[in-house]
Amino acid sequence: MEYYALLYALCPPLFALGPRPQALILMAIKKIMTHHARQFGTLLGLLILCVTLWILTPYFLTVSNLLNIVEQTSINAIIAVGMTFVIISAGIDLAVGSILALAGIAMASALQAQAPIPLAIATGLATGTVCGLTSGFLITRGKLPPFIATLGMMSVARGAALVYAEGRPVSGFELNFRTIATGEFLFVPLPAITMIVVYLFAHLVLTRTKFGRYTYAMGGNEEAARLSGVNVRLHKAMVYGLSGLMSALAAVILTARLNSAQPIAGIMYELDAIAATVIGGASLLGGEGTLLGTLIGALIMGVLRNGLNLLGVSSFLQQIIIGAVIIIAVAVDMGLKSSKRT
Repeated sequence: MEYYALLYALCPPLFALGPRPQALILMAIKKIMTHHARQFGTLLGLLILCVTLWILTPYFLTVSNLLNIVEQTSINAIIAVGMTFVIISAGIDLAVGSILALAGIAMASALQAQAPIPLAIATGLATGTVCGLTSGFLITRGKLPPFIATLGMMSVARGAALVYAEGRPVSGFELNFRTIATGEFLFVPLPAITMIVVYLFAHLVLTRTKFGRYTYAMGGNEEAARLSGVNVRLHKAMVYGLSGLMSALAAVILTARLNSAQPIAGIMYELDAIAATVIGGASLLGGEGTLLGTLIGALIMGVLRNGLNLLGVSSFLQQIIIGAVIIIAVAVDMGLKSSKRT
């Protein structure tokens, strides 16, 4: 009955149709609401957060600030793409922030050596991918738990970045390189456009390819996936390689924005990426998640940070608030998972 009431309020002409068209439309709406309820709830949370901040500060709902939010969110959102694949496969990647730092240092060093910009970017992307594949190899061949393997990679990649850069930032790039982060197309920042393109392509991979289906299958029941003929070792390694690639792509944007590569960059980025993914509806137990939800989750994190800054909230207090959001998101996820099982 609630669907009839909602439809009558939103679209009275629908009831001029016959009973069969009404039934088909109602079934379609009910299916969409059932399968995407978590995403709708997350989107509603984002809208409520935006309205609240608009009421609290007049500077929030301005074009320049909204574009600034999207531009700042792009880095975490891109990292969260790889994290989404990892979490759907029932894994975790704690090394994304350190891989970002190492990939940025590798790319910046190539730029300093007067390498062409495309070659330097390829060097950074390859560095991130190799780090991710190494984590995947440790998990699949070394039989290490994802938490331990990526925790070790986090330390190794961070240490390698610090050693190679001797603890100092690497800077001094061509002006054209900065365009990657400072350029615009139709008044939209290039980092935001890059983020949108990455999400569209990743969505197609996750929903329209065997690799995407295998990712869900591994997260749902790895043994069943293996017995069904899925090469679990190969595809799980590819998932972590993709995560490393996304971290490296984020490093390209961050390095171009700062005009330098920092060996200490990316600290705590893994928590933001995990939070965005879980807030967006991905289950830490694997087998569930969407990139649309992750994008909304990343925007919630970006809007929250931006709003707290506009309100003059201390950076120390922000850490407490962000941590509380992560705990609540995971608690809700586990509660929903438990209710489905019962």
